[in-house]
Amino acid sequence: MGYIDKLPAMDLMRSEKMTPVQLIIPVESARRAVSYLGQLGLLQFRDLNADKSPFQRTFVNQVYFIGFVSATASVLDAESELVKRCAEMSRKLRFFKDQIHKAGLMSAPRPILQPKMELEQLEIHLAEYEHELLEMNNNSEQLRQSYNELLELKIVLQKAGGFLVSSKSHVVSEEIELDDYVYSNEDYADTTSLLEKEMRPGPSNQSGLSFISGIIIRSKVLMFERMLFRATRGNMLFSQAPADEKILDPVSTEMVEKMAFVVFFSGEQAKTKILRICEAFGANCYSIPEDITEQRQLNRVVLSRLSELEATLDAGIRHRNNALTFIGSQLSKWIDMVRREKAVYDTLNMLNFDVTKKCLVGEGWCPIFAKTQIQEVLQRATFDSNSQVGVVFHAMDAVESPPTYFRTNRFTNSFQEIVDAYGVARYQEANPAVYTIITFPFLFAVMFGDWGHGICLLLGALFLISRESKLGSQKLGSIMEMVFGGRYLLLLMSLFSIYCGLIYNEFFSVPYHIFGGSAYKCRDATCSCEILDNNFFFDSDAHSVGLVKFQDAYPFGVDPSWRGSRSELPFLNSLKMKMSILLGVTQMNLGIILSYFNARFFHNSLDFRYLLQIILLLLAIIAVPWMLFPKPFILKKLHSERFQGRTYKMLGTSEMDMDVEPDFARQHDEDFNFSEVFVHQMIHSIEFVLGSVSNTASYLRLWALSLAHSELSTVFYEKVLLLAWGYDSIIIRLVGLAVFAFATAFILLMMETLSAFLHALRLHWVEFMNKFYHGDGYKFRPFSFASLTDADD
Repeated sequence: MGYIDKLPAMDLMRSEKMTPVQLIIPVESARRAVSYLGQLGLLQFRDLNADKSPFQRTFVNQVYFIGFVSATASVLDAESELVKRCAEMSRKLRFFKDQIHKAGLMSAPRPILQPKMELEQLEIHLAEYEHELLEMNNNSEQLRQSYNELLELKIVLQKAGGFLVSSKSHVVSEEIELDDYVYSNEDYADTTSLLEKEMRPGPSNQSGLSFISGIIIRSKVLMFERMLFRATRGNMLFSQAPADEKILDPVSTEMVEKMAFVVFFSGEQAKTKILRICEAFGANCYSIPEDITEQRQLNRVVLSRLSELEATLDAGIRHRNNALTFIGSQLSKWIDMVRREKAVYDTLNMLNFDVTKKCLVGEGWCPIFAKTQIQEVLQRATFDSNSQVGVVFHAMDAVESPPTYFRTNRFTNSFQEIVDAYGVARYQEANPAVYTIITFPFLFAVMFGDWGHGICLLLGALFLISRESKLGSQKLGSIMEMVFGGRYLLLLMSLFSIYCGLIYNEFFSVPYHIFGGSAYKCRDATCSCEILDNNFFFDSDAHSVGLVKFQDAYPFGVDPSWRGSRSELPFLNSLKMKMSILLGVTQMNLGIILSYFNARFFHNSLDFRYLLQIILLLLAIIAVPWMLFPKPFILKKLHSERFQGRTYKMLGTSEMDMDVEPDFARQHDEDFNFSEVFVHQMIHSIEFVLGSVSNTASYLRLWALSLAHSELSTVFYEKVLLLAWGYDSIIIRLVGLAVFAFATAFILLMMETLSAFLHALRLHWVEFMNKFYHGDGYKFRPFSFASLTDADD
């Protein structure tokens, strides 16, 4: 009861009564007044500068933002400065958020309490934090680059050093097999291959043999080797070995696998080509000494330097994470602060500036019940800003149709969203959401009726409701966000599905004797059935000649004995078809009744007397002419009396005329075409007559989908679960159980739920709401900090 008492008062039958208001705000209290109104969230401002240029729109903010914008700046400079500084702070906050995400840290949902700061101070702090982070990132990047280079050099030393040792031993073992004649041949230098040059005795500088060592990404090795082979015409020797550890790629910031390589070649021209190819493929080349002693000495230096860099990098990462942790603890508060300031600035741009009175003039809409709260907020803004002049707040005459505002809570919000998706209610129009709270989940349950499936939906709804405080603060996916928003709708859908499932007597398509014994028994032995634990289990091969009623009817729902009998489908089809027609006629009559109350509420006597009356609807022969003929002739008579001088009367106020005069007559004040009006009324009458038949037939989808859901559930139960259970193999039984569970979860609980939901939506939008609902209004969108999102940054 305590929770119910805390719910806000609401009237969902018709939208809240609205009033146009005007505010005259002194300049010194303008920012506080708009900010406080944003916290209250009950006033919608009209943009009084919508038709003005940016030059004209800026003067308000130049006058107000003293300190935030230089008072000597020009108007255009002030506009540019305000926009740039707000956008710059938002950019810095997005940069901090991105850095926190990359570091794998989490922003604190509740900021640590810190002394309150003004926007100027926040701007200074953001600049300092950004400069500090950029310096740390730059230093870390340089250290990481040096570390990667040393790590690659270590790998090349380990792998390429082995290539050089093996090549020298290869030369020693093979040089005794070379023919002296080959070495003495004068044309040898031009015809010998690189391998023969490598095996030629003597110093390497005499044979001209050189090598280039380096490291390359593993995925490029094959193309790299082919390119080297083509560029040197095969006069090279390529050796490679995989690195023992992954290396950070500075471009993609991902750990990649690399390969160490050594290319043996001869000649300066080949060296130039190989270096160019290495550069093109992004291979890093490192010079290593040929002497093993020098290699070992260089390796010790590299390992020592790597150890130092690791310690330095770890210290830098800890310092950076500490800074990001502090920023993350305040990030949500800073984002909210900048977002609110930008929203205040945008709202001030919607106000006019009175130069003579040095005040701001604003107009808008507010609910009548909120006038007292708004006045209190404006008085507090005047007191807090030490203004000598208070804010003037008064009601105005209506110049346009008011916005539509319904006070909803987290339970009724999802039902109101279903209606608003079709169209926002016209101001003070009857709201279908009141009836949708019951009719929508009930019609869904008529198509989805199975109390076993309903229990599954109920468990899901209860889970979402129990975790709503946690899930509501998280950023969910689009589908999960939609499901979570309709958690209370899902709750009612599941409860009504359990109710209809008990009426249909279906639990995963299996009937049960919950409310007592059956009223029927088998007539003779050919009716093959077995009673076990007060439940009927019929043989699938039974050919019964009928059941005999031997006691009173089953107390609630369908008698389970109909299950498996030859009369099952005819009986259930007749029951569900008649029920669908009755439900359809009932809901459509409710729509017609609501159209009567709409006509009565708006004092539209013509629509009330000559359109959609229930009594005349029952007498179709009289109702059709009654809808067709009187209204055009009455409109013609009214037009003649007003514009042909037959009668005269005193002019009334515009508001009285709006209340008394029907909408259709106002549209044809000066240019009245009787034939056009008559044809329009004839079309409307024909549409209503045909629509009554087609809309009624459309409700047969309740019968069709209910039957389809029941039969599909029966197929999965009998042809999958029972069939698998008939085998003695435990594996087959487990497979059958898994297939049955999968089909139940993804087909019956997901696809069938979506199908029944969409059909229920169609019945409400087309068959029910078109009887009385115009849906051509516009939402009340107050200036509220609570409605600001990331898109407003």
